[in-house]
Amino acid sequence: MRDRFPLLAVGALLLTVVLGTFLVRGARRNSFADTLSTYRAQEDGARALYLLAQESGLPVTRRMADMRILSDAGTPVLLAVEVSGAYEADPDQTALAAEPDAGLGDEHVPRTGFNAFRAASLDDDETEKLLEHVREGGAAVYVPWGSQENPVLQALGVKLFKADTTLPMRTLVPPQPTPYTLGVARVEAKVQAYLELPEHAVPVLEDERLGMFVAAVVPHGQGRVLVVGAPELAMNQALARADNAQFWLSALAALGPGPFAFDEFHHGFTNERSVVDFARRYGLHFAVLQLLLGVALWSVSLKRFGRPRPPPESTRVGATDALFAMGRLYREGRHHGFSAQLILRGLTQDLALHAGLPAHASATKVAEGLRERGREDLARGLELLGAESQSVARDADLQQLAERAARLRQRLHSAGAARHSPPGTP
Repeated sequence: MRDRFPLLAVGALLLTVVLGTFLVRGARRNSFADTLSTYRAQEDGARALYLLAQESGLPVTRRMADMRILSDAGTPVLLAVEVSGAYEADPDQTALAAEPDAGLGDEHVPRTGFNAFRAASLDDDETEKLLEHVREGGAAVYVPWGSQENPVLQALGVKLFKADTTLPMRTLVPPQPTPYTLGVARVEAKVQAYLELPEHAVPVLEDERLGMFVAAVVPHGQGRVLVVGAPELAMNQALARADNAQFWLSALAALGPGPFAFDEFHHGFTNERSVVDFARRYGLHFAVLQLLLGVALWSVSLKRFGRPRPPPESTRVGATDALFAMGRLYREGRHHGFSAQLILRGLTQDLALHAGLPAHASATKVAEGLRERGREDLARGLELLGAESQSVARDADLQQLAERAARLRQRLHSAGAARHSPPGTP
């Protein structure tokens, strides 16, 4: 264990550094949330969109529960929410449109801090409940991240094509007048994916130069879903451009009365409260780091590094003098029997630990316990010392008893026979 301790200490230090890094990154002011979360105030967050809709009189709320129960869900708004079962239909085309040597890495939503472990994707049951909600006459907003196919898009009949990332910011215009683009002349945003729509879909935004659709309202059953292939359009940094803010106000107002429930459950936020969430939310990461550092220092302080240091000369001489003085008192008072009982009691306490008994156990019980554990030699030696302690009457007898007790202590760590199991034990 002594040889492994430095390795354990280094491993614990690395673990503390990694956890501290996650905690610090996740607790930075206004950036503790994921991309396109309404709690995130950074450029790639969606807090401005939430506040814009709220200040404009639209009923908005944040949903902190999963999608399994949508009886009073209003209009769910899913911004960069990953869906279970997503796959890349054409990896070659996607990799060709991505940055050089980027591969398919940008197809996954960026996560912040511990959200990489907490944020869940939309599972199969939630997908079915969401589609059922739309089929029964509800509405929803879905802004997928990347260009992967998933069960939600398949049910709507929408296919995504990854946009060339080398293209500059795109100018998007309404292909036809609709209530969803009321007051909108042009929209400016970076496009991640273009949409291939079913026949009954209503195009809302298209690329002015390429003529490819970026946003559309897709009917499903008795309801409809607004699908947007440009996640950057919902980010804080994009709302001040052109008519981007007006597009969201018109589109949300045309979808229905609401309330518009922005999904935060799949961004790692729930109704449950914990110390970690409190620290991430209110920036108490430094206090948590101090606690971790204190625990690390306390654990290190319990371990001795190197060999024991010899006591100071004054302490050693003083202890020796005290021992000689105590021995002289016992010798002059002829307390040989009492001294022998002290030696026997100290030995019994040491052996009781190896017998699995408390330190105040009698010598007889300790001997029985040692026999059960296969240490017949120690049990016999303890019984012999107990018998000899009754007949100590001289200094020589006491010295001989102490020597035998010392030799018996030296045999504590020698291997013995296996402990016998009690009857009925498997």
